[in-house]
Parts: sequence; C-alpha cells; structure tokens
Amino acid sequence: MQPSVDQLAPQFLVPGLRFAEGNGGLVKAIVHTDRCDGEIYLHGSHITHFQPHNQLPVLWMSQKSEFAEGKAIRGGVPICFPWFGANAADPTAPGHGYARIRTWNLLATEINDDGDVALTLGITIGNFELTYTATFGRSLGMSLSVTLSDQSSEAVSFEEALHTYLAIEDIHQVVIEGLESAAYIDKVDGMKQKPATDESIRFNGECDRVYLNTTETCTLRDLALARSIQISKTNSLCTVVWNPWINKSAAMPDFGDHEWQSMACIETANTAPLQPTLNPGDSHVMTAVVSLFP
Repeated sequence: MQPSVDQLAPQFLVPGLRFAEGNGGLVKAIVHTDRCDGEIYLHGSHITHFQPHNQLPVLWMSQKSEFAEGKAIRGGVPICFPWFGANAADPTAPGHGYARIRTWNLLATEINDDGDVALTLGITIGNFELTYTATFGRSLGMSLSVTLSDQSSEAVSFEEALHTYLAIEDIHQVVIEGLESAAYIDKVDGMKQKPATDESIRFNGECDRVYLNTTETCTLRDLALARSIQISKTNSLCTVVWNPWINKSAAMPDFGDHEWQSMACIETANTAPLQPTLNPGDSHVMTAVVSLFP
C-alpha cells in the first residue's frame, strides 16, 4: 500500500527533497539541488529522472509508460529481481520479477558530506531482504543489497539488474565502448553465445545482448548531442545492451512506436549463467554509478 505524502514528510524531509503524488497517484520523491534534479517512485523503487545542473536529462522515459500498482514503469531505472526476463519455470509470472511492480518502504534519507541527496528503500521478496540506496548528485549512484534470510533452509540463487534506460538524440549516432573484449549471449539470434567482437557497439537493428564475465566501465558516446554517459559498476559480472528497434517497440503498448530512436539501455546485471548464490544469512551488494560528461 502506498503511504501518503503527509505520512512521509515529517520523518524523511531533508534539504533539497520533497514528496508529491506523481503519475497515476503514485508517491514519488523529488530531488532539487544546485547539483541535479531527480525523481524516484516508491513503486518499484524506480528512478524516473536524473538531470545534472544545466544539462539535458540523462535517463529516458517512455511517453506511453503506465503508472499503476502492479504495472512496471517503462524507462528510467527499473530493478529486475529475482529473475531477469521471463521466468523459465512459470511463464505466467511477471517479466523481470516482482521488485519493479511492488511498493517499497522508504527507510532513510540523508544529505552526505558532498551535498548529495541519498534515499534508502527496502522490501522483502520471498526469503530475500532487499535494500536499495539511490544517491543524487553530480552523478547518480545506485546500490542494491540482497540478503538471504537466515531462516532459509538452503542456499538460493537469483538474478538481478539495474535496467538503465539512457536518453540519446539518435540511436544511429551512438557508440558504446567498454565491451569489446567480452563474449555475449545474443537474445535476438536464438540465445546463441558469440565471441568478443573487438569492436565498439553501433546500432543498425534490434540489439539484445548479455555480455558475460565483464566488470568494465561502459561509455556511451552520443555523437549528436556531443556528450558521453559513463556507467561504472561493482559486483556485476554481466552487462546487458538493449534497443528494441522498430517492430518490437511497435508491439509494446507502453512504448511509443518511434521512441526506440531516442533510447539505449546499458544494464548492470548478474544473470544466468552467472547468477549469484547466497547461503542463509549472507548478502550481496551490486552498485552502479551513472555519470555525464558534456
């Protein structure tokens, strides 16, 4: 159940932060400082906006995104957990798991020593306790902690991703660097595993690749906007690169027919065959930092 703005404000307000009812009546936190503007919804613990001062937005949002309980928001940074993509054991289960379609609890807010605004949210999914901290400053920091309950009777594996949608001017004028030496699973070509290309990524059609055994920082160079977006990460062995292109975007009701031209996803992830396994009581923390270089 969504808390009200009046319930949140007395406990969690800090300078540069306010709460409001967002799209669909869902509660969001709004950050406005001399460093950046940002938004995060309690629904899905979903970051929907990050914009450094005097710059264009870094995150892409679909104009057709749904904002409703039980529905995933399209764009920004959805959290995929405890599986990525379809659930192989239950095709009726929600794509990318439950984390992005449930309301998270706001646990804490603070201003750190650098003047950045940080919000920490939490949720329980099955035997897992999740804690997520989003830090809004000159860069956008994200930290997802997963703890397996010590009441669990055995070790459990899971998949996770920070499914980051980046705003670009023209997909035809984008280059992604940092994955040249990584092999990948090509989901567009029947899940075939392919060798490293030794080349930067350029887009000329649908792209859905899971790059394996890579901890490298990725840089998206937007030639049309003359800017670069960098994503660094820790405790992530996979990077997913995605653009649905023409046919798939037209088939998605929450995705505009022509919006594929203005977005690209670089996702910090741990997915099969490299998913983490936790013993009862153990934790795993995955982080990502999104930085803009005009």
